[in-house]
Amino acid sequence: MRFGILGPLDIRTDDGGSVDPGGPRPRALLTLLLLAAGRTVTTGRLTEGLYGAEPPAGAANALQSQISRLRRRLGPHAPIEAVPAGYRLAVPSGAVDVHRFERLAAEGRTALAAGDPERAADRLRAALALWRGPALPDLPDAHAETARLAELRLTAVQDRVEADLALGGGAELVPELRALLTAHPLTERLYGQLMRALHAAGRPAEALTVHEEARRTLADELGADPSPELSALHLDLLRQTRPAPHRPRLPAQLTGFVGRDGELARIAALLTAPDARLVTLTGPGGAGKTRLAVEAARSHPDACLVELAPLSDGARLPYAILAALGVREGLRSTAADGLDRLRDALEERDALLVLDNCEHLVEDAARIAGLLLGHCPGVRVLATSREALGITGEVLVPVEPLPPAAAQRLFLERARAVRPDFAGHACVPDVCRALDGLPLAIELAAARLRTLEPEELAAGLDDRFRLLSRGDRTKAPRHRTLRAVVEWSWDLLDAGERELAERLTVFAGSATVRAVREVCGTPDPEELLASLVEKSFLEVTGGRYRMLETIRAFAAEHAARDLNTDGADSTDGTDGTDALRDAHAAYFLRLAERAQPGLRGGGQLPWLARLAADRADLDAALRRLARTDHAGALRLTALLSWFWRLRGLHGEQVPAARALVAAVGDVPPPGLEEEYVLCALGALSGDGADPAAEEALHARVDAVLDSLDGPLRLPYVLVLWSVVAGPRPEANARALRLAGADPWAGALLDMGLGLQARFAGRPGQAEEALTRALAGFRATGDRWGMANCLEPLAMYAHARGDDDGALALLAEGLVHVRELDAPEETADLLRSRAVVLLRRGGTAAAEADFEQAAALARRAGAGDKAAGARRGLGDAARLAGETARARALYEEALRMCAANWFSVGEVVRVLIGLGRAAAAEERVREAREWFRQAAVAAGDAASVLEPAEAAEALASVAGTPERAAVLLGAGAGLRGAPAREDPDVVRTERETRARLSPQAYADAFERGVRLRGAALGDL
Repeated sequence: MRFGILGPLDIRTDDGGSVDPGGPRPRALLTLLLLAAGRTVTTGRLTEGLYGAEPPAGAANALQSQISRLRRRLGPHAPIEAVPAGYRLAVPSGAVDVHRFERLAAEGRTALAAGDPERAADRLRAALALWRGPALPDLPDAHAETARLAELRLTAVQDRVEADLALGGGAELVPELRALLTAHPLTERLYGQLMRALHAAGRPAEALTVHEEARRTLADELGADPSPELSALHLDLLRQTRPAPHRPRLPAQLTGFVGRDGELARIAALLTAPDARLVTLTGPGGAGKTRLAVEAARSHPDACLVELAPLSDGARLPYAILAALGVREGLRSTAADGLDRLRDALEERDALLVLDNCEHLVEDAARIAGLLLGHCPGVRVLATSREALGITGEVLVPVEPLPPAAAQRLFLERARAVRPDFAGHACVPDVCRALDGLPLAIELAAARLRTLEPEELAAGLDDRFRLLSRGDRTKAPRHRTLRAVVEWSWDLLDAGERELAERLTVFAGSATVRAVREVCGTPDPEELLASLVEKSFLEVTGGRYRMLETIRAFAAEHAARDLNTDGADSTDGTDGTDALRDAHAAYFLRLAERAQPGLRGGGQLPWLARLAADRADLDAALRRLARTDHAGALRLTALLSWFWRLRGLHGEQVPAARALVAAVGDVPPPGLEEEYVLCALGALSGDGADPAAEEALHARVDAVLDSLDGPLRLPYVLVLWSVVAGPRPEANARALRLAGADPWAGALLDMGLGLQARFAGRPGQAEEALTRALAGFRATGDRWGMANCLEPLAMYAHARGDDDGALALLAEGLVHVRELDAPEETADLLRSRAVVLLRRGGTAAAEADFEQAAALARRAGAGDKAAGARRGLGDAARLAGETARARALYEEALRMCAANWFSVGEVVRVLIGLGRAAAAEERVREAREWFRQAAVAAGDAASVLEPAEAAEALASVAGTPERAAVLLGAGAGLRGAPAREDPDVVRTERETRARLSPQAYADAFERGVRLRGAALGDL
C-alpha cells in the first residue's frame, strides 16, 4: 500500500485502488501512525491526538475500538501491531509520502552541497511533487508538526531554486520567487535568489532594487538590517555587472540561403585583399544583392548593415551609418557635424560597412565612402547598387542570375514553405528559366503554389510575358522579367489585398498591426497581412511587417493612381495619397504622445526600443508635418526631443529644427510655447554658423520661458535648456516655478541643485540634493536620472573613504547606462570607477576600466572622453613609477582633447599630470610651469573643482612650506573639503606638515581657505 498525508489522507493499493479509512477519528488515528510508520506510537500520544490534552473517561477503550475498526479497513497489507507501549503500523517508511519527501529532500540538499545541481534538482522536484496540498489536514491540532513540514517544504523549494540557478536558470524563476516572497516576505534567502535570478535574466537593475526592498521590509517588520550574506551578495552582483551584450549589426534571416557559392568566395577574397576596400554588388532590383551582401558580411564580426532605402536625402547618410554602428552622441554634448563624428568614430576602428540600396543617393554614398576610406584605414565598404559608385579603386561584382540548379532549389524551398507536400514538378525548370533566375521573381512565383497548380503557374507566367513583350523594349531584359512577375502576382491579389498593399507604401519602415489598422483604415488587417506575407509581398519579423523595396516601388505606382482616383472627391482638395500621409503623420504624433511620459519612468527601455523601431516613420511623419502643419511639426519635434537626446540622435535633427523655427517665426503659436522652446533648443544644439542669430534665439527662448507660469507639460525642457545654456544658478527660481509638483521634475531639480552645489564647492549641499534626486528618480524608474546621480554620489562616498560603497554605486550606475545603450556615459562611469580602484591599490583593474572607457569613447567619436581615459592610464603609470610611459600617455591625451567647454576640465587634469610626471623626475621648474598652465586653463572652467586641483598641484612645488599650506587651503576652500582621497594631495599635505608646526600649518592653511577668489598663478 501507498499512503499520502501531504494533503488529504490518501490510501492506494498496489493496483491503484483507493481505500477509505472511515470518518475523522480513524483518519486522524491513521495519520498519527503514518507519521511514525514502522515505529511505536505510545497510547498516550494516540489518545491525546484523538481527544486532546484532557481525554474523556473511557478514552482507552475507545482507542482500542478505533484501532480494531481501522485494522479491518486496511486489511493484512498494513497491519497495526499492538506492542507494550502502544501501537505500530507495520509498513516501510518509503510507503508514506512524508517520509519519502524528507528522504528525497535530504538527498537533494546533499547533492547540492556536493556540487551536483542536476541530481539535486531531480531529487528535489521528485520530493516536492509529493505534495498535494497543506500537510496533515486530517490532524487539525498538530500545529507544531504541520509547521515543521511547511518549513521543510519551503526549504526544499529554495534548494530546488538554488539548483536551478546553478544550472543556468534565470527569467523563468522570477515569477515563482516573487510569489514566494509575497507569502514569505521575511525570508532573506528568497530575496537573494530573486536577485540572482534577475541578474541571470539580464535584468541587473531590477536585481539591485530587490536588496533595497529586502532592507525596507526587514527594517519595518523586524527592525533589523539585511544579513551580512545578503549584503555581500548585493555587492558581489554590483561588481559582476556585465557589459551590454553585443548587438547584432546584421539582420537575422528567416529563410535559407541558396546558391551563390562562387560569388561568396569572390567577395570573401576581395574583402581581405589590400587593394579592394570598396566592393560594389550591382544588378537590377530583385537580383538578390542585399541578401548576398548580408551573407558575405556574416563572417566579419565588425560588419554592420546600413539601409539607405528609407533615407530621403544624402545629408542624413552619416547619421544612418552612426546609428548602424551603435555610435551616439552623449546627452550633454553639443551636436557635432555628423560626418566629422563618423570619421572620428572610425579612425582607429576596423569595420565593414554594408551600404545597401545606394542607387537613389549614389553621389552622397560615393562621397562619404571615399572620405571614410581615405581617412580610416581599418574601414572597408561593401555596397549594393543598381549602378557603380564611381570611386577610384572600386571593384564591381555583378550579381548574375542564379544558375539553373540553384534557381530550382530556391523555388522548391520557397514552394514547400507554402505547400509542404510539394515534391517538385516537370515545369519547375521551365518556370525558373523563364524568370531569368531572379531570386525575388522565383520567390513570388513559388508563393503562388498555395492556390495554383504548377501547370497553372507556368501558364499564367507565359501569358504575362507575352503581354509584356509588346511593351517597352528599352528596358533591360531582367528588369522586364521582374516587372512581369510582380505585375502578374499583383493581379492575382484580391481587391482587399491590393488596397492594403497600396496603403502600406506610406510606411517608411516596418509597421505593427496597430499602426496598419489606424493608418490604413483597415479594421481587422491581420488576415490580409498574413496573406500578403504568404504571397511574398511582405516580410514579418517580431510582429512587424515590412515591404521589400522593389515591391514597395511597384505598389507605390499603383497607389499613386488608385488612391488618387478614389480620393478625388475629397472636399478639402487633397488627394488619396495626401490623406493617407496625413493619417500616417497623425498616428505617429499620437504614438509620440503615448511615449512621452514613459520615457521618463519605468517604461523607459521598452519605449526607447519602440520609438527606435519606428524611427524611419517618425522622421517621415515629421517631414510631412513640416510641410503641411507647422503646429503639428512643433508638437512632434517637442515630443521626440527627449527620445533623441537619450538615443544620441539630436545632431541629426538640428537642420530640421532650424528650418522649422524659421518657418514658425519669432512668436510661438498659442498654447505651444513649450514646444517652440524645445524646437529652438534643438536648433541651438549644433555648431552655430550665425552667432548673432543664435544670440537672438537664446533671448527669445529666455523670454518665452519667463512668460510661462508652469507647471511644464514637458519638463525635460529644463534639462535641454541647461545643456544648451550651461549651468545657470540665477534661473533656479524659474525652474522651481516651472517644475510644479511633477515627481520627475522634482527629482530633476534636486539633481540640478546638487550638481550646481558640487561645481560651486559645497559638497554637503550637493550630496544632500543628489540623494533626494536619486530617491525621486528611483520612485519614477528613470534609469537616466539614477545614473546621473549615482556617479557623483559615488565620488562623495570615495572622498569619505567608503570605497566599497562608491564601487557599489558606480556598478549600479553602469547597469543603467548599459541598459540605455549610452557609450559615452558608460565611459564616464568606468573612468570614475577606475579612479577609485587605482587609489585603493587595484592598478590592474583600474587600467582595464580605463582601457575599456577609452575604447568606448573612441568608438563614440568622443575625443575628450577618450582623452580622460588615456590620462587615467597616465596616472596609473606615474603612480607605478613609470614616468616615461605616463608622460607619453598624458601627451596623447592632450592631443585628443576636444575644443569645447566640456573638455576644459580634462585639459587641466592632463596638464597637472604632465607636471606631476616632471616632478617625479625632479624637474621641478618644468613641473611648476605645467601647473601654472593648468591654473590658467582652470580659469575658464565652469566649476571650482579644476582651480582646486590646480592649487593643490602648485602646492607640491611651492618654494616654502608656508606657501604650500596656503595653496592646500585654497584648494580645500574651493572644493569645500580637503582632497583626502587623492594620494598626490595627501603626500603633499604630509610633507608640508612635517616642515611646519601644527599651529603654523593651521594658520597658513586657513589663509588659503579665505583666498577662494584669488588668481592661482599669483599665489
